Amino acid sequence: MTRRLAGLRQEHRDLDTAIARLALLDIDKNDDLTLKRMKKRKLWLKDCIAQLESALIPDEPA
Repeated sequence: MTRRLAGLRQEHRDLDTAIARLALLDIDKNDDLTLKRMKKRKLWLKDCIAQLESALIPDEPA
């Protein structure tokens, strides 16, 4: 599970870098759609990372 978490974090960082580079360029309609898809994927990755991190935290006995 920690290996999957590390992979998701890496993909999130890579997408962040790619989005930043694409945002600096002149964006036409095709690039705009690509940028939106990349941002949506990045948000999905963020949710997956949060779920895995939550699953790794042990429950405290009540």
